[in-house]
Amino acid sequence: MNKVVRLTLSVFSPSPTCGRGARKRAIALALLASAGLAQAAPPIQHWTQPSGARVYLVESAGIPMLDVRIDFDAGARRDPPPQAGLASATALMAGKGVAAQSDAPALDENQLGAAWADLGASFDADAGNERMSFHLRTLTDPALLPQSVALAARQLAAPGFPAEVWQRERERLSAAIRESRTRPGTVAAIAYDRAVYGQHPYGDETTPETLAAISAPDMQRFYAAHIQPCRARMTLVGAVTRAQADALARQLLAGLPAQQTACPPLPAVQPVQPLAAAREIDIPFDSAQAHVLMGQPGYRRADPDHFALYVGNYILGGGGFVSRLTEEVREKRGLSYSVYSNFAPGLDAGAFTIGLQTRPDQAAQALALTRQVLADFVAHGPTDAEVKAAQDNLVNGFALLLDSNAKLLGNVANIAWNDLPLDYLDTWSEHVRRVTAADVKAAFARKIDPARLVTVVVGAQAGER
Repeated sequence: MNKVVRLTLSVFSPSPTCGRGARKRAIALALLASAGLAQAAPPIQHWTQPSGARVYLVESAGIPMLDVRIDFDAGARRDPPPQAGLASATALMAGKGVAAQSDAPALDENQLGAAWADLGASFDADAGNERMSFHLRTLTDPALLPQSVALAARQLAAPGFPAEVWQRERERLSAAIRESRTRPGTVAAIAYDRAVYGQHPYGDETTPETLAAISAPDMQRFYAAHIQPCRARMTLVGAVTRAQADALARQLLAGLPAQQTACPPLPAVQPVQPLAAAREIDIPFDSAQAHVLMGQPGYRRADPDHFALYVGNYILGGGGFVSRLTEEVREKRGLSYSVYSNFAPGLDAGAFTIGLQTRPDQAAQALALTRQVLADFVAHGPTDAEVKAAQDNLVNGFALLLDSNAKLLGNVANIAWNDLPLDYLDTWSEHVRRVTAADVKAAFARKIDPARLVTVVVGAQAGER
């Protein structure tokens, strides 16, 4: 489900001219961010503010730091097709300066970067397929926290979207896109997304032509339509209380236009459609390796089969060297250095994908074997021993998903975004342990049809396929 070209850029970059105190604070912040393994899933508090903003908090008093993530339904699935890349461009440009507000002067991108560096904090934005996300990281020192929150609130409320900077960035991004098209992996991913997703926005490609159709006023309109308090899902992890978090959330969103009535719904996005038939796409390319992608639309994150598919995919191709695909394709026959499978569930059905690289003269053999492994797995499912081994590996590695504030923030933000239960992290291991081999077999049979796969091969000659 990842877009081929991501137009994202952090708006914070430490300045070589920042003062010694700021450098020390920045170093301390980096050290604190890597501290300690999480011992258990902490409780998640949740409430909705009068503006409609939904707030999620995990109090973590161990280190004097605060991480905040604010998500909006303003990702690439909201791009008009002729302006693919609009959401990512808007997120990028949201960090390129701040407009003047009342008695506060405008800040250009250099002044804004210097202001963040002086605080030893960061505030950046990015846009994926579904979300536009804003990230604040700051120490909770009483002398720094209010300034960091105030600057983030100002930047969130009034990004400048300077046209001359966008012209520069557009040229840079267009050059990067053109360069990426010289790589076989990019060529394969573009063709694969388009074939799997069809007319759904997940399959749209950002090109120099779609970027040329985006202006600074377009970004301003997109931002105003989507970045509103009533649409915000805010996650906070750090050394703040609920009362402090509620006040910080209000302050961060205070400069955005509030709705006088209920938040109007955004236009519906048509669901990803299942494939009607198998499709094979061969793209000639002068490459030492043939790049292969195969798959089809998978499932939405809200699907009750999620845990069975998660465990099953680990066995099939998501578990690295302990997966069936690696054992059969790489270890036994040496047809590929690596081979993997994954699901990418979201608000819409993200793709189920198998990927590998192989010598062009081995492409046909590698493809035939990979298809057979998948067909056997769907038809017969895993063994009980495979399920037990996968469960042990997944559960034993669960702590690594929560071993920093940043990882914890990401997990809680996903709970918020997907409307998962607040005890999701507490019950995750239990859900994994409940999966049986029969559950995996039934779930794969419902979701995956080996007879209707998109297969993209870049780099193998026709006679080698």
